[in-house]
Amino acid sequence: MSSYHAPTDEMMFLLQRVFDAPSVWQSLPALADNIDIDTAAAILDEAAKINGELVAPLNRSGDEQGVSFTDGQVFTPAGYRDAYRQYAEGGWVGLCGEPEFGGMGMPKMLGVLVDELGYSANNAFNLYGSLTAGAALCIHAHGDEQLKQRFLPGLYSGEWAGAMDMTEPQAGSDLRCISTKAEPQADGSYLISGSKIFITGGDHDLTENIIHLVLAKIAGSEGISLFVVPKLKVDAEGNCAQANGVSAGAIEHKMGLKASATCVMNYDNAEGFLVGRANRGLVCMFTMMNYERLSIGIQGLGSAQASYRMAANYAKERLQGSDSHNAQQQAPIIVHGDVRRMLLNSRCLTDAGRALAVFTGLQLDLAKYSQDSEQQAYATKLAALLTPVTKAFLTDRGLECAINAQQVFGGHGYIRETGIEQWVRDTRIAQIYEGTNGIQAIDFVGRKLIADRLSTVSELFHQQSLQLAQFSDVPSHLIAQQQAMQDEFLSALNDVMLAKEQDSHLINAVAVDALDAFGYLMCGYFWLLMQQTAQQHQATLPQDYVSSKAQLADYYFARLAPRFTMHLASVKAGSSATMQLDVAAF
Repeated sequence: MSSYHAPTDEMMFLLQRVFDAPSVWQSLPALADNIDIDTAAAILDEAAKINGELVAPLNRSGDEQGVSFTDGQVFTPAGYRDAYRQYAEGGWVGLCGEPEFGGMGMPKMLGVLVDELGYSANNAFNLYGSLTAGAALCIHAHGDEQLKQRFLPGLYSGEWAGAMDMTEPQAGSDLRCISTKAEPQADGSYLISGSKIFITGGDHDLTENIIHLVLAKIAGSEGISLFVVPKLKVDAEGNCAQANGVSAGAIEHKMGLKASATCVMNYDNAEGFLVGRANRGLVCMFTMMNYERLSIGIQGLGSAQASYRMAANYAKERLQGSDSHNAQQQAPIIVHGDVRRMLLNSRCLTDAGRALAVFTGLQLDLAKYSQDSEQQAYATKLAALLTPVTKAFLTDRGLECAINAQQVFGGHGYIRETGIEQWVRDTRIAQIYEGTNGIQAIDFVGRKLIADRLSTVSELFHQQSLQLAQFSDVPSHLIAQQQAMQDEFLSALNDVMLAKEQDSHLINAVAVDALDAFGYLMCGYFWLLMQQTAQQHQATLPQDYVSSKAQLADYYFARLAPRFTMHLASVKAGSSATMQLDVAAF
């Protein structure tokens, strides 16, 4: 029952009108000659085409067949290998990669939209390219010139794939406990020995080689270092040679994402190369980790979009009950208030979540390309603040939207034939991997708010307030509501900042609610921004489109923004109620 829908009109509205991407790109010399709005539109259209025609049709069959493990080899479902070859040949793996090594050099605010189109077609398939792009980003940021020349062209071309190898049975979120070892060699390389679990894309048959980024401890040191460890050895010219002692020991049997190969990986004196400085591996790996955090946030967004569209189409067709205007005739279930509630919740969260993703991508572009040092520094801090939010808030809401969609289907949503239950299963992991959402929230509150003494978030709210003051086409009571939420958030988090020294449990206890409150606050801002922008461009936009933006904003503030107050009340409650129950009583 899956029918792929690419919301390219909404994407272009954000790029061209809401965030004025053409002006942004022209202000950044590194992008000015590489991208314009017509090129962006063409890229989105082509991404929609390849995902709709090539990738989406493999979603259901890939879930049914899953990956297989035979004689130490991992095989992806039928059709995946050929589809990935075409996908890579189209340049999609290296879309935002460095041009000097074969990437296309596209801006991240466009890249997040292409990612959404991929995830809304097929979560499992899109993960392979996402991990490859993240590995390339890490090597480019921290590797020496020799590593870049040897590994980046193969990664950006999609001829090779990438994987991130961190977790061990005894070391999940606490990576201090890893036991994988690296023995230094006379030629400057290292021999890597150990095992990892839960490695997405750890082994498969999609590419000639797989380039692993592996965390290990150098012999005699307790510090953690990062190594490039290819499945097949790669010579100085970038050619693949013999096997390198990297093998899959098993594949994980999972609730969802069955076409994504999640592997137990073994390293038997595998040749590896140090990335960055010794004992600074986590710093290097977090470059890739932060890329993947944003990508997984987009996975949640793509799942929300796909499941919403399936549910909306179903609700227009499924006849149950009657309309109040004609009690004698069955009506489509979309006339019923509770069905509309679920659909509108999903629509409002998805559209605002997309704006959050593009806004985060914009900050990453400014941090990378701006020649204004102050602008670059602020964008760097703001991107760091927003990354855990995009990961946690968008994946939490993505699962919520998928469950809403399943509920719209009723009993038909619980059986496999309609396809909606797959989106629930596939989306669930997004709240767990790349750092659980609780860890994202602790990072957000502890490091990005409190350690920064609320400086970056205060500046963000100040800039938003200046914009809100200029909005003439948005109801004044909604602007007042938004500004009041900003003030309440800063006040509550300032109280947390002052109280944390006397309460060691405070940040951990309130972090998730603080992140959720901030997420709903940001969505409110984006709805006002989208409504104002649509009104300003009403002469060149369809009238029903302009009206729908006002109606959706009205729904958001009436039915979803009150969640902000609930979450902030939990923040203000502190940690005592959470921590008072004795461990033995659980």
